[in-house]
Amino acid sequence: MAKESSQSQSQSQSRARVRSESRSRAEDRAVFAAGAHRVVAIVDENSNPFELGCATEVFGLRRPELGRELYDFTLCSPRPRTLMRDGFFTLTGVAPLAAAEHADTLIVPNRPDIEVPRRPAVLDAVRRAHARGARLIGLCSGAFTLAEAGVLDGRRATAHWQWADSFRARFPAVRLESDVLFVDDGDILTAAGSAAALDLGLHVVRRDHGAEIAGAVSRRLVFAAHRDGGQRQFVERPIPEPPDRSLASVLSWAQERLDSPLTVAALAARAAVSPATLHRRFQAQLGTTPLAWLTAERLTLACRLIEGGESRFEVVARRSGLGTAANLRLQLRRATGISPSAYRRRFGPAEG
Repeated sequence: MAKESSQSQSQSQSRARVRSESRSRAEDRAVFAAGAHRVVAIVDENSNPFELGCATEVFGLRRPELGRELYDFTLCSPRPRTLMRDGFFTLTGVAPLAAAEHADTLIVPNRPDIEVPRRPAVLDAVRRAHARGARLIGLCSGAFTLAEAGVLDGRRATAHWQWADSFRARFPAVRLESDVLFVDDGDILTAAGSAAALDLGLHVVRRDHGAEIAGAVSRRLVFAAHRDGGQRQFVERPIPEPPDRSLASVLSWAQERLDSPLTVAALAARAAVSPATLHRRFQAQLGTTPLAWLTAERLTLACRLIEGGESRFEVVARRSGLGTAANLRLQLRRATGISPSAYRRRFGPAEG
């Protein structure tokens, strides 16, 4: 009986995974047609105020410069008064926990005392949100909340490197990736640490609204965004400005010539270093290779051209430096999981 139960549970998890993976990015976008996407963040006792501030900044602020509101943002808590981390201040005046029942995206609570179990009411709210198809986001130790709720079994996730060993010991069924800033596993997303909440937040904005809107939000945050070519995430993983100004000048030079036949050798010559030295600098400062960075920058330009209304994919490929429409399709599908045509339908100008 135990074996049959285990097999049944495994099959159920497999079916759930198939349903999750079959939900395309284009289908995600449909929720915005009927009105603002509802983002609800749960705040619980001893939650970290920084991640809460990041969520509020990305999803909660009005953006008149965009001409429309991106999200309908709500804070909620299981208690009327919530003591924040280390008793720095008490949060009041937020919605009750019942607000989580109406979230399209639910941000779960995080806190530094990872060994203390979360409130059963909070875990139940997370489970219900997941069961009805809401997107879940865990920031920093929020991955522990998701794992305690049982929604991460068999799924990819990340958490702060400081707690990686503890997380793996407590939740061996979760596929923890401790060397990335964030993980996008479809309907469940997790960020590695405090500042990575901004990285993940900008990624979600890009996934929901496209490169131009995400770029506008990034500029308002004064937060640099460059894609990492080694991660299969929707489009980009923001990273800090490179501290070495000599490499920064090479990046700027290349960005102005993306439609030219640039090579790693050309970048190295511009930096007056060997290709091997250039590789080391890219890995140290950007966490990627010169070729991966160059491809990512070209794909950024291609996405913006499509969003701007260019419908001829061969023109997009040529102007972005990707060469051919076939290569554009290959690179875009590899980075986002969708074709140029699907990307245009989702993020291109409205017809008519």
